[in-house]
Amino acid sequence: MVLTQFHPASRDWFTAQFGEPTQAQAEAWPAIKAGRHTLISAPTGSGKTLAAFYAAIDDLVVTGLKRQLTPGVQILYVSPLKALSNDIHKNLETPLKGIAENLKLSGQGPVDIRIAVRTGDTPASERQKMAKQPPHILVTTPESLYLLLTSASGRAMLANVSTLIVDEIHAMLGDKRGSHLALSIERLQRLVLKNSGQRLQRIGLSATQRPIEMVAKYLVGNSNYSDEEIDCKIVDAGFRRQMDIRLEVPGSPLSALMSNEVWDELYKRLVELISTHETTLVFVNTRRLSERLALALSERLGENAVCSHHGSMSKELRHNAEQRLKAGTLSVLVATASMELGIDIGSVDLVVQFSSPKSIAKFLQRVGRSGHSIHGTPKGILFPLTRDDLVESAALLHSIRQGQLDCIVMPQKPLDILSQQIVAEVSSQTHDQAGQTGELFDQTEGGWSVDELFELFRNAYPFRNMQRAEFDTTVAMLAQGYSTRRGRRGTHLHFDAINNRLRARRGANLIALTNGGAIPDMFDYQVVLDPEDIIVGSLNEDFALEALPGDVFTLGTHSWQLLRVDGLKVRVRDAQGMQPTIPFWFGEGFGRTRELSEAVSSLRETIADLLINDSVNAAEQWLVDNACAPRAGATQLVEYLATGMQALGQMPTRSVIVMERFFDEVGDMHVVIHSPFGSRINRGWGLALRKRFCKSFNFELQAAANEDSIVISLGSIHSFPLDDVFKYLQSATVRDVLVQALLDAPMFEVRWRWNATRSLAIQRNRNGKRVPPQFQRMDAEDLVAHVFPDQIACAENITGRREVPEHPLIDQTIHDCLTEAMDIDELTELIADIEQDKLTLIAKDLREPSPFAQEIINARPYAFLDDAPFEERRTNAIRNRSWTDPGEVKDFSLLDAEAIARVKDEAWPYINNVEEMHDGLFSLAYMSKQEFGKNKDYQRWSQVLLDSGRILNLSQLPNELWIATEKLGCFMAIYPELEQLRASPHIPNFVFEQKWEAADALREIVRARLECLGPIQAQQLANELAVEVTAVDLALIALEVEGFAFQGQFTQAARKHQAGACVVVEWCERRLLQRIHRYTIDAHRKSIKPVSLQTYTEFLFDTHQLVAIADPAANSFLDKEPALDGQTRVQNTLSLLDGIAAPAASWEADLYPVRVADYDPSWLDAMCISGKIVWGRYCLPKPSQRMQRNKDGSKSSSSGPIKSTPISIVSRANLDIFKALSAAAYNAEEALPLSELAKKIKSDLAKNGASFFDQIQQRTGLLRAQLELGLAELVSVATITSDSFTGLRALLTPNKKKPSAHKRRGRRAMFGVEDAGRWSLLEKDEALGQPQTNSRHWDVLDEEQLERLIGIYLQRWGVIFRGVLERELFSPPWRVLLTALRKMELRGTIRGGRFVAGVGGEQFAHLETVDVLRKFKKQVNSNKPRYYSLSAVDPLNLLNLIFPNRKLSRLSKNRVLYENGIPIAVLESGKVIFLKEIEAAQEWNLQQALIKKNFPARLRSYLGTH
Repeated sequence: MVLTQFHPASRDWFTAQFGEPTQAQAEAWPAIKAGRHTLISAPTGSGKTLAAFYAAIDDLVVTGLKRQLTPGVQILYVSPLKALSNDIHKNLETPLKGIAENLKLSGQGPVDIRIAVRTGDTPASERQKMAKQPPHILVTTPESLYLLLTSASGRAMLANVSTLIVDEIHAMLGDKRGSHLALSIERLQRLVLKNSGQRLQRIGLSATQRPIEMVAKYLVGNSNYSDEEIDCKIVDAGFRRQMDIRLEVPGSPLSALMSNEVWDELYKRLVELISTHETTLVFVNTRRLSERLALALSERLGENAVCSHHGSMSKELRHNAEQRLKAGTLSVLVATASMELGIDIGSVDLVVQFSSPKSIAKFLQRVGRSGHSIHGTPKGILFPLTRDDLVESAALLHSIRQGQLDCIVMPQKPLDILSQQIVAEVSSQTHDQAGQTGELFDQTEGGWSVDELFELFRNAYPFRNMQRAEFDTTVAMLAQGYSTRRGRRGTHLHFDAINNRLRARRGANLIALTNGGAIPDMFDYQVVLDPEDIIVGSLNEDFALEALPGDVFTLGTHSWQLLRVDGLKVRVRDAQGMQPTIPFWFGEGFGRTRELSEAVSSLRETIADLLINDSVNAAEQWLVDNACAPRAGATQLVEYLATGMQALGQMPTRSVIVMERFFDEVGDMHVVIHSPFGSRINRGWGLALRKRFCKSFNFELQAAANEDSIVISLGSIHSFPLDDVFKYLQSATVRDVLVQALLDAPMFEVRWRWNATRSLAIQRNRNGKRVPPQFQRMDAEDLVAHVFPDQIACAENITGRREVPEHPLIDQTIHDCLTEAMDIDELTELIADIEQDKLTLIAKDLREPSPFAQEIINARPYAFLDDAPFEERRTNAIRNRSWTDPGEVKDFSLLDAEAIARVKDEAWPYINNVEEMHDGLFSLAYMSKQEFGKNKDYQRWSQVLLDSGRILNLSQLPNELWIATEKLGCFMAIYPELEQLRASPHIPNFVFEQKWEAADALREIVRARLECLGPIQAQQLANELAVEVTAVDLALIALEVEGFAFQGQFTQAARKHQAGACVVVEWCERRLLQRIHRYTIDAHRKSIKPVSLQTYTEFLFDTHQLVAIADPAANSFLDKEPALDGQTRVQNTLSLLDGIAAPAASWEADLYPVRVADYDPSWLDAMCISGKIVWGRYCLPKPSQRMQRNKDGSKSSSSGPIKSTPISIVSRANLDIFKALSAAAYNAEEALPLSELAKKIKSDLAKNGASFFDQIQQRTGLLRAQLELGLAELVSVATITSDSFTGLRALLTPNKKKPSAHKRRGRRAMFGVEDAGRWSLLEKDEALGQPQTNSRHWDVLDEEQLERLIGIYLQRWGVIFRGVLERELFSPPWRVLLTALRKMELRGTIRGGRFVAGVGGEQFAHLETVDVLRKFKKQVNSNKPRYYSLSAVDPLNLLNLIFPNRKLSRLSKNRVLYENGIPIAVLESGKVIFLKEIEAAQEWNLQQALIKKNFPARLRSYLGTH
């Protein structure tokens, strides 16, 4: 018995728990006990995980009993899922606890075996604890293993590992994650071998894998197998086990698209299945469908019974769902691939799969989640969603019945993964630390031998065929890097070409640690609950960028309402049951495996044969017997295939390709190729055909592809023999055609970025923060511009095919597109078969599309090959670059001297050790004698480099120069006297291999100097090199033509000469000039921490001198100090509110009283009479408002202005601005009709000009009451004004409160219309009433007026941003203001930055305002409450900015009470609503503070109680 090899305590616990070992355990344990590498392939639930662990645990127990258990990790377990790691951790505790109890019973001492989990979710405190006291068993993920191998503490922890267990190995082999892990395993083997001298025992686990020999080779590495034998015990217990699986279809027939009726039937059936099983696990292929199903089921079963589980949910929500399912409190879990691996979720009775998972192995893995025990029987039901899906699902189940399995396709030698691991390994070596700190070390022994590093990484199985040339070009890329707008990037290694050694650059280890991993960055946005700041999940950028504030979506069966997008966070609130909009995720489409495609073709052939040679009943019965199909499903499937075959005359299969052509209703032509080869082949075939069609017809046609078809849509004018389409591609050239085609497809862009980040050429994280997506895209664009300029060049400038340069990342990206998104090898084979007539090719013209064409036609909008299918859609976000290129902003190029000095200092290479000395010389091209003498350490470091032959001192030149030996060839082309060095035995021959022309050599030398110097004159370069200045000028002009350099006057010294006779020209490298511009802008944007909206609101209250309520209980008010006279305070208020529109009655009822204590209306009249300000209506009412006004007027004896009529008070100095803005908003077609009275008065004023009341009455002959009525009408339609505000007061006074004639004789009327002064027509802009054009050019205000308006806004608001300008009546479009604001910032008039937190977009303020805001933030006393009661019409009422979801109508009767800048209560429709918890004792006082108004008693005649 195999258990005899185990310690009695281990043997007894296992026997008591399980009895006999399973087949997998019985076969594996002898090999594992013998120390052999072992691969265990067994079904889910067969105990394979314990098979791997238990033998290793037993060895630890035996070693521990002998007191020989050393500190450090002994067993390393690697699993692909974080959740799986947590689960294994729990499963380990049970056997260890059981063994410990047996040891205690037998009287033996306890063995302290520590276990720990290390994943990306492990808190920093636990990681530190783990480093100080390493566990004996460590459970981790591939990504965390990489981090441990790259950090010093992690390497110390792993130095004595004896056993490596890789679980679910098949889940990683098919992508680059597996390649990444293979390299990590080899790095781990080298670490262990170096420290303990032992070799790792490797154990691999999987339930589904084929070919098993390849997986074994992957596990053990190239050094452990030969052509004859693999040093690995393969335990193949088979993937097949007894399963209860079947196919189900709804009662309504399936079609190309799912109707709502069919969905309802599926929901009903699913609810029935869930109710008859204790726990149900529903698998779907996309996150979108996961949310849709979870939402539909929660509506039918209750929210607590259903939960979804996918990668966009937070780890806390996922873990909660797993635990609820395991505890039996959750009836159904709707999941994606995140649950298909071996996570222990307790007993699952039923697995339901919606739509074919595109893979045989994937379906087996998912169904295996039910009956997840040794003696359990998995039970699964497959629901197809379309007719083609029905065919594929039947083929899938038939394949399982036949014992077929997918073949794993492993990526071969991915160079982006290799780059990352090279940097990680070289930077993690302890003997490199001398180079990091600047100490001297042996130049011939320090660092990594390139030869040894090559052998180490080639030992990983995916890299077995890697050529030395490929490795060397990758190393060269990592050593040389590339130039971007933010400096040199991707230079992570020092390459000593003379001694063939590699050393890490400064910071390389940190970059490798913070940017490692093989999982591509999808730019998901965190969904954060406001204001609790709780992460509830994530959304991809497509949804986050396209969604609008207020949109409702579901995540985890719960509805959330989007508030705003803040950086990489989507801030939401609980939607509280509002109807959701289901989010649409992209990037989740998996191509069908080749084996399943062959099964689909085989099923089609079988059904066709039965239909032709037997009967429909025979075909249906075959499906029932062999494909687990119900009779209804078999009937639908046979009917679909029969009608399609009848329409085409042949059944499309992999040996019979049918092409059909038809015309749609508008006459456009469509060609559909029925080719059931899977989407990877069809996508490539469709792209290549599209390229050929475009070239042949010079027409940008549309194309799409799915698993079974390709559609090409052309115009109505094209004509060609349909048979010829089969001959459009040739096997010899199809790869080149496809490469040219994919360069235009989004798949290249997205995979380029993925590869660039994985290779560490661009960083995902920098300075401890996530690099925003738009910056990552710009970095990727910079990189492609550097290595492949034609890829982003203007198409008009490219003739013929693009020449693809030889570069590791370019080669890798094209390879990924051809092999991941497509299958170039299979496609080439297919085209060759067509050429050799091995296939039956049929072309048919049809009147209408065949049934087989319906699905591709309906899916076409989501599968365009010319657009962004699946994950390619993810990266096409809008690129918004705020600033113009420095070369295009000469009018605003006042560069800061400190910025220039800073960039010069940064551009000069940082040299602090020997390696950096060599790299600095290589980057600079040369160092002059003067430059060399500036640093006393240069002499010490240079001597080491001279001795090793890595640098040269060219003292024989007219001016002594120091250069890197690799650059000697360049200098020899310019200086013939250097030819004598060719005979030197210390200089390697490769230095002389490249032949240089003198002009080319000088250009490259000048290029290197410009990259490191900043602004410089040609004469200075000529003097240093002792060459003619004209030669340097030619080199600089050539670099300017390339776009590499700019010329101009950049420094103050050069500008001083500009006015003289001699113009000084300076040259600067492009990216350095961009950096100087950026630093110049930053100099005006001094870093301050933005203030909160609360502080900003209080700042506005203070700026506007609002009167605070000192004591709500006493309702007393605080006046501002020092006190100003009333007239001056009114004048200040009018200046701050210049151009604001407010209801007529609110000016003196709400706005002035809260700003001016003891307000006197005579102060406002004095300002009006002085002519400094003008009052009037500048905005016409909306048509709906007019209808209401007319309706109200019919019930009233007055047609005058109502109290809510918007009136503006404008300074005469700025009247031109508001006249122009009101004219732009005016529509002549909406002009109000005037009464005869109004027309008569208007005509009189137009003829006679400004007139007093009695003058108008005398000339028109109107009665007093008629004249008042006419004047009131003209005010309400924005036509007239009066010299004083009394005129408006008189018109607003109700008739019943106007004094009668006899009262007027006895006592002077408070506000009589005769006291208004003169009445006159409002000044209108000449453009008023002219038809508006639809031009995108906005020219309502000229530049001077626009800047004057910005000045008004800045005075009023302090800080300008988009949200605050919504309070303005006539605000220009934000895009117009933004352009003007940026110009003003570049001139130094204002400053841009982030001054107020919690609001999006750009913000601008005066420099002094920023200083005042900063000081105000420090001075404000938050402990002393300050209350302000504001009307809803007050422009400073920012309630909806602070609380976006709390809407309050802008009516005079509505009010808001602020406490220290935060709204705490509102008065709405006469009801007080508190916005936060208020103590009962305070409620009454705060209500009174909110409700009570404070305006002069003499105004009550027209304001009443307001």
